[in-house]
Amino acid sequence: MKKVFGFSVLLILGLIGSQILPGVLGDTHRLFMEIVIFLTMTGLSFIMIHVGYEFEIDRSNVRQYGWDYMVAITTAGFPWIFAALYFLYILLPSDLWNSWDAWKEVLLIGRFAAPTATGVLFSMLAAAGLSATWMFRKTRILVIFDDLDTVLLMIPLKIMMVGLAWQLGIVVVVMVILLWVAWRFLHQIKIPVTWPYVLLYSVGIAAVSEVVYFATKLIDYRVPIHIEVLLPAFVLGCIMAHPKGSDAHSDDEREGHQEGPETPEEQRVSTIVSAIFMVLVGLSMPLLTGKPVVNAQSSLLESVTAVQPGISWGAMIFHTLVLTLIINLGKMFPAFCYRKEANWRERLAVALAMCPRGEVGAGIILLSLGYGIGGPVVSVAILALVLNLALTPLFVIWVKQLLMAAQVRRG
Repeated sequence: MKKVFGFSVLLILGLIGSQILPGVLGDTHRLFMEIVIFLTMTGLSFIMIHVGYEFEIDRSNVRQYGWDYMVAITTAGFPWIFAALYFLYILLPSDLWNSWDAWKEVLLIGRFAAPTATGVLFSMLAAAGLSATWMFRKTRILVIFDDLDTVLLMIPLKIMMVGLAWQLGIVVVVMVILLWVAWRFLHQIKIPVTWPYVLLYSVGIAAVSEVVYFATKLIDYRVPIHIEVLLPAFVLGCIMAHPKGSDAHSDDEREGHQEGPETPEEQRVSTIVSAIFMVLVGLSMPLLTGKPVVNAQSSLLESVTAVQPGISWGAMIFHTLVLTLIINLGKMFPAFCYRKEANWRERLAVALAMCPRGEVGAGIILLSLGYGIGGPVVSVAILALVLNLALTPLFVIWVKQLLMAAQVRRG
Protein backbone atom coordinates (compact mmCIF):
# COMPACT_ATOMS: atom_id res chain seq x y z
CA MET A 1 0.00 0.00 0.00
CA LYS A 2 3.05 2.30 -0.02
CA LYS A 3 2.25 3.46 -3.54
CA VAL A 4 -1.36 4.20 -2.59
CA PHE A 5 -0.22 6.40 0.30
CA GLY A 6 2.35 8.07 -1.97
CA PHE A 7 -0.35 8.87 -4.52
CA SER A 8 -2.55 10.19 -1.70
CA VAL A 9 0.13 12.62 -0.52
CA LEU A 10 0.61 13.92 -4.07
CA LEU A 11 -3.15 14.33 -4.45
CA ILE A 12 -3.40 16.37 -1.24
CA LEU A 13 -0.40 18.51 -2.22
CA GLY A 14 -2.16 19.28 -5.49
CA LEU A 15 -5.36 20.20 -3.62
CA ILE A 16 -3.43 22.59 -1.39
CA GLY A 17 -1.75 24.11 -4.44
CA SER A 18 -5.13 24.68 -6.12
CA GLN A 19 -6.10 27.05 -3.30
CA ILE A 20 -2.73 28.80 -2.86
CA LEU A 21 -1.47 29.30 -6.41
CA PRO A 22 -4.21 31.70 -7.66
CA GLY A 23 -3.03 34.32 -5.15
CA VAL A 24 0.63 33.65 -5.90
CA LEU A 25 0.42 33.64 -9.71
CA GLY A 26 -2.03 36.51 -10.08
CA ASP A 27 -2.87 37.30 -13.72
CA THR A 28 -0.82 34.36 -15.02
CA HIS A 29 -2.96 31.85 -13.13
CA ARG A 30 -5.45 31.57 -15.99
CA LEU A 31 -2.69 30.47 -18.41
CA PHE A 32 -1.30 28.14 -15.74
CA MET A 33 -4.72 26.47 -15.37
CA GLU A 34 -5.04 26.00 -19.12
CA ILE A 35 -1.73 24.12 -19.05
CA VAL A 36 -2.79 22.10 -15.99
CA ILE A 37 -6.08 21.10 -17.62
CA PHE A 38 -4.34 20.00 -20.83
CA LEU A 39 -1.76 17.96 -18.91
CA THR A 40 -4.53 16.44 -16.77
CA MET A 41 -6.38 15.38 -19.94
CA THR A 42 -3.14 13.90 -21.30
CA GLY A 43 -2.52 11.96 -18.08
CA LEU A 44 -6.09 10.70 -18.00
CA SER A 45 -5.77 9.60 -21.63
CA PHE A 46 -2.56 7.68 -20.84
CA ILE A 47 -4.21 5.88 -17.92
CA MET A 48 -7.42 5.12 -19.83
CA ILE A 49 -5.53 3.74 -22.85
CA HIS A 50 -3.92 1.23 -20.49
CA VAL A 51 -7.29 0.48 -18.87
CA GLY A 52 -8.71 -0.28 -22.31
CA TYR A 53 -5.58 -2.32 -23.15
CA GLU A 54 -6.42 -4.73 -20.32
CA PHE A 55 -10.20 -4.65 -20.87
CA GLU A 56 -11.93 -7.83 -22.04
CA ILE A 57 -15.51 -8.38 -23.22
CA ASP A 58 -17.41 -11.59 -22.55
CA ARG A 59 -19.25 -11.91 -25.86
CA SER A 60 -21.05 -15.03 -24.59
CA ASN A 61 -22.87 -12.95 -21.97
CA VAL A 62 -23.74 -9.70 -23.72
CA ARG A 63 -26.97 -9.29 -21.73
CA GLN A 64 -24.92 -8.76 -18.59
CA TYR A 65 -23.62 -5.47 -19.97
CA GLY A 66 -27.19 -4.19 -20.31
CA TRP A 67 -27.73 -4.88 -16.61
CA ASP A 68 -24.34 -3.33 -15.80
CA TYR A 69 -25.42 -0.17 -17.60
CA MET A 70 -28.65 -0.04 -15.60
CA VAL A 71 -26.66 -0.39 -12.36
CA ALA A 72 -24.25 2.32 -13.53
CA ILE A 73 -27.21 4.64 -14.20
CA THR A 74 -28.15 4.35 -10.54
CA THR A 75 -24.59 5.05 -9.35
CA ALA A 76 -24.60 8.24 -11.42
CA GLY A 77 -28.29 9.10 -10.95
CA PHE A 78 -28.92 8.69 -7.23
CA PRO A 79 -26.03 10.95 -6.04
CA TRP A 80 -27.07 13.55 -8.61
CA ILE A 81 -30.71 13.55 -7.46
CA PHE A 82 -29.72 13.59 -3.78
CA ALA A 83 -27.35 16.52 -4.33
CA ALA A 84 -29.86 18.53 -6.38
CA LEU A 85 -32.63 18.04 -3.81
CA TYR A 86 -30.27 19.00 -0.98
CA PHE A 87 -29.24 22.18 -2.77
CA LEU A 88 -32.84 23.13 -3.49
CA TYR A 89 -34.62 22.28 -0.25
CA ILE A 90 -31.81 22.88 2.26
CA LEU A 91 -29.57 25.60 0.82
CA LEU A 92 -32.14 27.69 -1.09
CA PRO A 93 -35.10 29.57 0.47
CA SER A 94 -38.58 28.03 0.26
CA ASP A 95 -39.86 30.72 -2.12
CA LEU A 96 -37.57 29.22 -4.81
CA TRP A 97 -38.73 25.61 -4.42
CA ASN A 98 -41.20 25.97 -7.30
CA SER A 99 -38.93 28.14 -9.44
CA TRP A 100 -37.89 26.59 -12.77
CA ASP A 101 -34.71 28.72 -12.77
CA ALA A 102 -33.73 27.29 -9.38
CA TRP A 103 -34.51 23.72 -10.48
CA LYS A 104 -32.40 23.87 -13.63
CA GLU A 105 -29.46 25.42 -11.78
CA VAL A 106 -29.41 22.85 -8.96
CA LEU A 107 -29.88 20.01 -11.44
CA LEU A 108 -26.81 21.19 -13.34
CA ILE A 109 -24.51 21.82 -10.37
CA GLY A 110 -25.78 18.65 -8.63
CA ARG A 111 -24.42 16.60 -11.51
CA PHE A 112 -20.92 17.06 -10.05
CA ALA A 113 -21.77 14.23 -7.64
CA ALA A 114 -22.40 11.67 -10.39
CA PRO A 115 -19.10 10.70 -12.10
CA THR A 116 -16.48 8.56 -10.38
CA ALA A 117 -12.85 9.75 -10.40
CA THR A 118 -11.84 7.35 -13.14
CA GLY A 119 -8.10 7.92 -13.53
CA VAL A 120 -7.48 8.34 -9.80
CA LEU A 121 -9.51 5.24 -8.93
CA PHE A 122 -7.89 2.89 -11.45
CA SER A 123 -4.40 4.03 -10.54
CA MET A 124 -4.96 3.48 -6.83
CA LEU A 125 -6.81 0.16 -7.13
CA ALA A 126 -4.08 -1.18 -9.40
CA ALA A 127 -1.39 0.09 -7.02
CA ALA A 128 -3.13 -1.80 -4.21
CA GLY A 129 -2.77 -5.03 -6.21
CA LEU A 130 -6.50 -5.47 -6.88
CA SER A 131 -6.48 -5.65 -10.70
CA ALA A 132 -7.03 -9.42 -10.77
CA THR A 133 -10.17 -9.35 -8.60
CA TRP A 134 -13.81 -9.68 -9.63
CA MET A 135 -14.38 -6.34 -7.89
CA PHE A 136 -11.88 -4.55 -10.15
CA ARG A 137 -13.29 -6.05 -13.36
CA LYS A 138 -16.85 -5.16 -12.37
CA THR A 139 -15.89 -1.68 -11.17
CA ARG A 140 -14.06 -1.03 -14.45
CA ILE A 141 -17.24 -1.69 -16.42
CA LEU A 142 -19.48 0.29 -14.07
CA VAL A 143 -17.15 3.30 -13.96
CA ILE A 144 -16.95 3.49 -17.76
CA PHE A 145 -20.76 3.29 -18.03
CA ASP A 146 -21.10 5.72 -15.11
CA ASP A 147 -19.06 8.37 -16.94
CA LEU A 148 -20.83 7.69 -20.24
CA ASP A 149 -24.16 8.24 -18.53
CA THR A 150 -22.84 11.46 -17.00
CA VAL A 151 -21.86 12.80 -20.43
CA LEU A 152 -25.19 11.78 -21.94
CA LEU A 153 -27.25 13.40 -19.19
CA MET A 154 -25.24 16.60 -19.51
CA ILE A 155 -26.88 17.02 -22.93
CA PRO A 156 -30.46 17.64 -21.67
CA LEU A 157 -29.04 19.73 -18.82
CA LYS A 158 -27.24 21.97 -21.31
CA ILE A 159 -30.44 22.15 -23.36
CA MET A 160 -32.23 23.45 -20.26
CA MET A 161 -29.60 26.18 -19.91
CA VAL A 162 -29.14 27.28 -23.56
CA GLY A 163 -31.87 25.58 -25.60
CA LEU A 164 -31.62 23.06 -28.44
CA ALA A 165 -28.28 22.95 -30.26
CA TRP A 166 -26.96 20.76 -33.08
CA GLN A 167 -23.59 20.44 -31.33
CA LEU A 168 -25.11 18.25 -28.62
CA GLY A 169 -26.33 15.75 -31.21
CA ILE A 170 -22.80 15.43 -32.58
CA VAL A 171 -21.53 14.40 -29.14
CA VAL A 172 -24.03 11.50 -29.05
CA VAL A 173 -23.12 10.35 -32.57
CA VAL A 174 -19.39 10.38 -31.76
CA MET A 175 -19.97 8.36 -28.59
CA VAL A 176 -22.02 5.72 -30.41
CA ILE A 177 -19.37 5.37 -33.14
CA LEU A 178 -16.58 5.01 -30.58
CA LEU A 179 -18.46 2.31 -28.65
CA TRP A 180 -19.09 0.39 -31.89
CA VAL A 181 -15.39 0.60 -32.80
CA ALA A 182 -14.41 -0.80 -29.39
CA TRP A 183 -16.85 -3.71 -29.79
CA ARG A 184 -15.99 -4.49 -33.40
CA PHE A 185 -12.18 -4.27 -33.23
CA LEU A 186 -11.45 -5.35 -29.66
CA HIS A 187 -7.68 -6.02 -29.47
CA GLN A 188 -7.41 -6.49 -33.26
CA ILE A 189 -5.49 -3.40 -34.44
CA LYS A 190 -1.72 -3.86 -34.48
CA ILE A 191 -0.20 -0.55 -33.44
CA PRO A 192 2.72 0.15 -31.08
CA VAL A 193 1.77 -0.23 -27.41
CA THR A 194 5.00 0.85 -25.68
CA TRP A 195 4.94 3.94 -23.47
CA PRO A 196 6.47 6.53 -25.88
CA TYR A 197 3.72 5.78 -28.39
CA VAL A 198 0.99 5.70 -25.74
CA LEU A 199 2.19 9.08 -24.48
CA LEU A 200 2.09 10.39 -28.05
CA TYR A 201 -1.46 9.02 -28.51
CA SER A 202 -2.45 10.67 -25.23
CA VAL A 203 -1.15 14.09 -26.24
CA GLY A 204 -2.91 13.72 -29.60
CA ILE A 205 -6.27 12.82 -28.00
CA ALA A 206 -6.04 15.74 -25.56
CA ALA A 207 -5.00 18.13 -28.36
CA VAL A 208 -7.83 17.08 -30.68
CA SER A 209 -10.35 17.43 -27.84
CA GLU A 210 -9.13 20.95 -27.07
CA VAL A 211 -8.98 22.03 -30.73
CA VAL A 212 -12.55 20.85 -31.33
CA TYR A 213 -13.68 22.62 -28.15
CA PHE A 214 -12.10 25.99 -28.96
CA ALA A 215 -13.01 25.83 -32.67
CA THR A 216 -16.69 25.17 -31.96
CA LYS A 217 -16.63 27.79 -29.21
CA LEU A 218 -15.75 30.35 -31.89
CA ILE A 219 -18.79 29.20 -33.87
CA ASP A 220 -21.17 29.33 -30.90
CA TYR A 221 -19.74 30.26 -27.50
CA ARG A 222 -22.87 28.97 -25.72
CA VAL A 223 -22.53 25.32 -26.73
CA PRO A 224 -19.02 24.26 -27.74
CA ILE A 225 -18.47 20.59 -28.55
CA HIS A 226 -16.48 19.00 -25.76
CA ILE A 227 -15.60 15.33 -26.30
CA GLU A 228 -14.26 14.02 -22.98
CA VAL A 229 -10.91 12.27 -23.50
CA LEU A 230 -11.97 9.34 -21.31
CA LEU A 231 -13.96 7.52 -24.00
CA PRO A 232 -11.64 8.00 -27.02
CA ALA A 233 -8.62 6.97 -24.92
CA PHE A 234 -10.40 3.92 -23.53
CA VAL A 235 -11.54 2.85 -26.99
CA LEU A 236 -8.01 3.24 -28.39
CA GLY A 237 -6.73 0.95 -25.64
CA CYS A 238 -9.53 -1.54 -26.39
CA ILE A 239 -8.62 -1.91 -30.07
CA MET A 240 -4.88 -2.32 -29.44
CA ALA A 241 -3.72 -5.85 -30.22
CA HIS A 242 -1.56 -7.42 -27.52
CA PRO A 243 1.97 -8.24 -28.75
CA LYS A 244 2.38 -11.89 -29.67
CA GLY A 245 3.26 -14.03 -26.67
CA SER A 246 2.47 -11.31 -24.12
CA ASP A 247 0.01 -11.65 -21.25
CA ALA A 248 -1.72 -8.39 -20.33
CA HIS A 249 -2.81 -9.78 -16.95
CA SER A 250 0.24 -11.70 -15.73
CA ASP A 251 1.12 -9.20 -13.00
CA ASP A 252 -2.33 -8.00 -11.90
CA GLU A 253 -2.13 -9.34 -8.35
CA ARG A 254 1.20 -7.70 -7.52
CA GLU A 255 0.88 -4.75 -5.16
CA GLY A 256 2.11 -1.63 -6.93
CA HIS A 257 1.13 -2.93 -10.37
CA GLN A 258 -0.25 -0.37 -12.84
CA GLU A 259 -2.51 -1.01 -15.81
CA GLY A 260 -0.72 -1.56 -19.12
CA PRO A 261 2.18 -3.70 -20.43
CA GLU A 262 3.94 -5.64 -17.67
CA THR A 263 7.64 -4.98 -18.42
CA PRO A 264 9.56 -3.17 -15.63
CA GLU A 265 10.15 -0.10 -17.80
CA GLU A 266 6.47 0.16 -18.78
CA GLN A 267 5.38 -0.22 -15.15
CA ARG A 268 7.87 2.42 -14.02
CA VAL A 269 6.64 4.94 -16.58
CA SER A 270 3.00 4.18 -15.75
CA THR A 271 3.73 4.84 -12.09
CA ILE A 272 5.39 8.17 -12.90
CA VAL A 273 2.48 9.24 -15.09
CA SER A 274 -0.05 8.24 -12.41
CA ALA A 275 1.92 10.15 -9.75
CA ILE A 276 2.01 13.31 -11.88
CA PHE A 277 -1.67 12.84 -12.67
CA MET A 278 -2.50 12.85 -8.94
CA VAL A 279 -0.87 16.27 -8.52
CA LEU A 280 -2.59 17.61 -11.62
CA VAL A 281 -6.04 16.43 -10.51
CA GLY A 282 -5.53 18.21 -7.20
CA LEU A 283 -4.36 21.38 -8.94
CA SER A 284 -7.39 21.35 -11.26
CA MET A 285 -9.87 21.75 -8.39
CA PRO A 286 -11.79 25.07 -8.36
CA LEU A 287 -11.31 27.71 -5.68
CA LEU A 288 -13.44 27.13 -2.59
CA THR A 289 -14.98 30.60 -2.98
CA GLY A 290 -16.96 29.31 -5.95
CA LYS A 291 -17.35 32.71 -7.56
CA PRO A 292 -19.45 32.62 -10.76
CA VAL A 293 -17.87 33.71 -14.01
CA VAL A 294 -19.31 36.88 -15.47
CA ASN A 295 -19.07 36.93 -19.25
CA ALA A 296 -21.21 37.12 -22.36
CA GLN A 297 -22.49 33.64 -21.61
CA SER A 298 -23.76 34.34 -18.09
CA SER A 299 -25.30 37.05 -16.01
CA LEU A 300 -25.44 37.26 -12.23
CA LEU A 301 -28.82 38.97 -12.51
CA GLU A 302 -30.27 35.86 -14.15
CA SER A 303 -28.84 33.35 -11.65
CA VAL A 304 -30.96 32.66 -8.58
CA THR A 305 -28.16 30.78 -6.82
CA ALA A 306 -25.50 33.46 -7.28
CA VAL A 307 -27.53 36.14 -5.44
CA GLN A 308 -28.09 34.02 -2.31
CA PRO A 309 -26.44 35.35 0.87
CA GLY A 310 -23.29 33.62 2.10
CA ILE A 311 -23.19 31.28 5.09
CA SER A 312 -20.70 30.87 7.92
CA TRP A 313 -17.75 28.47 7.67
CA GLY A 314 -19.29 26.34 10.40
CA ALA A 315 -22.53 25.97 8.44
CA MET A 316 -20.59 25.33 5.24
CA ILE A 317 -18.58 22.52 6.84
CA PHE A 318 -21.77 20.99 8.26
CA HIS A 319 -23.50 21.04 4.88
CA THR A 320 -20.38 19.62 3.23
CA LEU A 321 -20.29 16.65 5.60
CA VAL A 322 -24.00 15.93 5.21
CA LEU A 323 -23.86 16.28 1.42
CA THR A 324 -20.78 14.02 1.24
CA LEU A 325 -22.63 11.37 3.25
CA ILE A 326 -25.78 11.39 1.15
CA ILE A 327 -24.08 11.43 -2.26
CA ASN A 328 -21.94 8.46 -1.21
CA LEU A 329 -25.03 6.62 0.01
CA GLY A 330 -26.30 7.20 -3.52
CA LYS A 331 -23.38 5.10 -4.82
CA MET A 332 -24.35 2.05 -2.71
CA PHE A 333 -26.86 0.42 -5.08
CA PRO A 334 -24.30 -2.06 -6.54
CA ALA A 335 -24.00 -3.60 -3.05
CA PHE A 336 -27.51 -4.99 -3.53
CA CYS A 337 -26.83 -6.40 -7.01
CA TYR A 338 -24.79 -9.31 -8.43
CA ARG A 339 -25.87 -11.72 -5.66
CA LYS A 340 -25.15 -14.72 -7.89
CA GLU A 341 -21.66 -13.49 -8.76
CA ALA A 342 -20.20 -12.35 -5.44
CA ASN A 343 -20.72 -12.26 -1.68
CA TRP A 344 -21.83 -9.15 0.18
CA ARG A 345 -18.29 -8.01 1.00
CA GLU A 346 -17.26 -8.02 -2.66
CA ARG A 347 -20.45 -6.24 -3.68
CA LEU A 348 -19.96 -3.58 -1.00
CA ALA A 349 -16.36 -3.19 -2.19
CA VAL A 350 -17.65 -2.40 -5.69
CA ALA A 351 -20.03 0.23 -4.30
CA LEU A 352 -17.27 1.85 -2.22
CA ALA A 353 -14.93 1.86 -5.21
CA MET A 354 -17.48 4.01 -7.06
CA CYS A 355 -17.40 6.74 -4.37
CA PRO A 356 -14.28 8.82 -5.24
CA ARG A 357 -15.05 11.92 -7.31
CA GLY A 358 -12.51 13.92 -9.28
CA GLU A 359 -11.63 15.52 -12.58
CA VAL A 360 -14.98 15.08 -14.39
CA GLY A 361 -16.94 16.43 -11.43
CA ALA A 362 -14.62 19.43 -11.29
CA GLY A 363 -15.31 20.03 -14.97
CA ILE A 364 -19.06 20.11 -14.28
CA ILE A 365 -18.57 22.64 -11.48
CA LEU A 366 -16.47 24.85 -13.76
CA LEU A 367 -19.18 24.60 -16.44
CA SER A 368 -21.77 25.61 -13.84
CA LEU A 369 -19.69 28.65 -12.89
CA GLY A 370 -19.61 29.58 -16.57
CA TYR A 371 -23.42 29.67 -16.59
CA GLY A 372 -23.41 32.10 -13.65
CA ILE A 373 -24.32 29.60 -10.92
CA GLY A 374 -22.79 30.59 -7.59
CA GLY A 375 -23.44 31.26 -3.92
CA PRO A 376 -23.33 28.71 -1.07
CA VAL A 377 -24.56 25.97 -3.41
CA VAL A 378 -21.33 26.04 -5.42
CA SER A 379 -19.07 26.47 -2.38
CA VAL A 380 -20.58 23.41 -0.69
CA ALA A 381 -20.36 21.43 -3.96
CA ILE A 382 -16.64 22.25 -4.32
CA LEU A 383 -15.91 21.35 -0.69
CA ALA A 384 -17.77 18.04 -1.06
CA LEU A 385 -15.86 17.26 -4.26
CA VAL A 386 -12.52 18.04 -2.61
CA LEU A 387 -13.43 15.97 0.47
CA ASN A 388 -14.45 12.97 -1.65
CA LEU A 389 -11.23 13.22 -3.61
CA ALA A 390 -9.17 13.40 -0.40
CA LEU A 391 -11.03 10.35 0.96
CA THR A 392 -10.02 8.20 -2.02
CA PRO A 393 -7.17 6.38 -0.19
CA LEU A 394 -9.55 5.52 2.65
CA PHE A 395 -12.06 4.09 0.17
CA VAL A 396 -9.28 2.00 -1.40
CA ILE A 397 -8.08 0.72 1.99
CA TRP A 398 -11.65 -0.19 2.96
CA VAL A 399 -12.12 -1.99 -0.38
CA LYS A 400 -8.93 -4.01 0.14
CA GLN A 401 -9.92 -4.97 3.68
CA LEU A 402 -13.32 -6.17 2.48
CA LEU A 403 -11.76 -8.27 -0.28
CA MET A 404 -9.20 -9.77 2.09
CA ALA A 405 -12.00 -10.69 4.53
CA ALA A 406 -14.00 -12.19 1.65
CA GLN A 407 -10.98 -14.28 0.61
CA VAL A 408 -10.46 -15.54 4.19
CA ARG A 409 -14.13 -16.51 4.48
CA ARG A 410 -14.00 -18.29 1.13
CA GLY A 411 -10.73 -20.06 2.06
